[in-house]
Amino acid sequence: MCNLYNITTSQDAIREWTRAMRDIMGNLEPSLDVYPNRPGPVVRNALDGQRE
Repeated sequence: MCNLYNITTSQDAIREWTRAMRDIMGNLEPSLDVYPNRPGPVVRNALDGQRE
């Protein structure tokens, strides 16, 4: 499944589109390809209900 997904947008655009309230990732290094076992953008609901 290597190179099955690509990130073609900025971290700010992902945060705005998903309405995430907190950014705990820091700076997402620019990369077009998403590989297994490497960091990538994930949006989740935290225990207090806010998206991060």
